[in-house]
Amino acid sequence: MFRYLLRRLFLIVPTLFGIMVINFVIVQFAPGGPVEQAIINASGLGVSTTASVSSAASMGPSTQTGYTGSEGLDPEFVARLEKEFGFDKPAHERFLRMIWSYMRLDFGDSYFQNVAVLDLVVEALPVSVSLGLWSLLLIYSISIPLGVAKAVRDGERFDVWTSAVVFTAYAIPGFLFAVLLIVFFAGGSYLDWFPMRGLVSDHFDELSWLGKIGDYLWHLALPLIAMTIGGFATLTMLTKNSFLEEINKQFVLTARAKGLTQRRVLFGHVFRNAMLIVIAGFPAAFVGLLFTAALLIEVIFSLDGIGRLGYEAVVKRDYPVFFGTLFCFTLIGLVMQLIGDMVYTFVDPRIDFESRQ
Repeated sequence: MFRYLLRRLFLIVPTLFGIMVINFVIVQFAPGGPVEQAIINASGLGVSTTASVSSAASMGPSTQTGYTGSEGLDPEFVARLEKEFGFDKPAHERFLRMIWSYMRLDFGDSYFQNVAVLDLVVEALPVSVSLGLWSLLLIYSISIPLGVAKAVRDGERFDVWTSAVVFTAYAIPGFLFAVLLIVFFAGGSYLDWFPMRGLVSDHFDELSWLGKIGDYLWHLALPLIAMTIGGFATLTMLTKNSFLEEINKQFVLTARAKGLTQRRVLFGHVFRNAMLIVIAGFPAAFVGLLFTAALLIEVIFSLDGIGRLGYEAVVKRDYPVFFGTLFCFTLIGLVMQLIGDMVYTFVDPRIDFESRQ
């Protein structure tokens, strides 16, 4: 197992490098960019730019033959903008400088916020991690017991009614449910029980430690409900089907014939085998909640998470922030895949990845 984990750790490096290469190449052909935005601003508001240059000035197209809105501007000004953003260098040189900086955890500075990218990521990551971990904990806490109960009562009234509730919740988009929660419970039109934005109050630092926990959970309630409401349907049905498949196997019939109780059969024999496929989806579920499902929730509830940070960087063509968040997304995803394999062996020690090599 140790050698397998060591190989997987070494594979993270080329995988991460390949993903960065692909995205860097795509960016070279993407229209627009910080230089073009600065030119448009200069054309409409006078010759000025608010850009802050990354010390590793790297990302973005540099081989363009012209920029939208550059007509009538001094070519020296355009060349100065390119140099200021670091686009006066060949693409391969900018990429190598970017990778070298990333190896030292230097993501440069945001073009438009005058803040180090690493500071922005460190500030935003706890928000997204909080949403992802808590919602995943709720989803698994609901789905696994519910799936087991549905498998035991397959075809009965409980199974039918819970299926109707589960699929109804699954059919409601998370962002729509978030809007409804704000309207009904966050001072929109009816009740004003929960805050509309942020994860903590303005006076958070003045609260006691118990008050800080309560304030944090109070702000987290509506976003978590919105993320959880439609997230447990797939996992519930996956758990149910996994248990049904195992329950009908010969070793379960043998265990029952020996006089073992239903609880002992389910959790002593069936659970370990049935949960393997559920655990296999844990890394993907976490990454999905962290970087996709959380995006709209972060926007609706004005939460400054890393998903919202990356999205705004794409819209603004803030390439240092975009590549910095992409680096973090990819690294977390690869690490979560490795953790998933480790959990595999914890649940079922019979699994040996070394013997499969």
